[in-house]
Amino acid sequence: MMQKIDIKILVMGSLTLGLAPFTPMPHLFEKLMMLFSGVLQRPMDIFDLFMHGFFPFLLLLKLIVGKND
Repeated sequence: MMQKIDIKILVMGSLTLGLAPFTPMPHLFEKLMMLFSGVLQRPMDIFDLFMHGFFPFLLLLKLIVGKND
């Protein structure tokens, strides 16, 4: 299934949604820091982590799966 997803779409999604908002700090990095420090508890923060991390996760998965093909 990952072969059918165009890598250009994943790169664009990772750069736009994955890094939004660009200032002062992207939400993905903020939520990952909250996760690793143990303070990621609010449902909105968890949703933000999934939303902003979706495209970067798929891109990483595609690169790993593509390497094994």
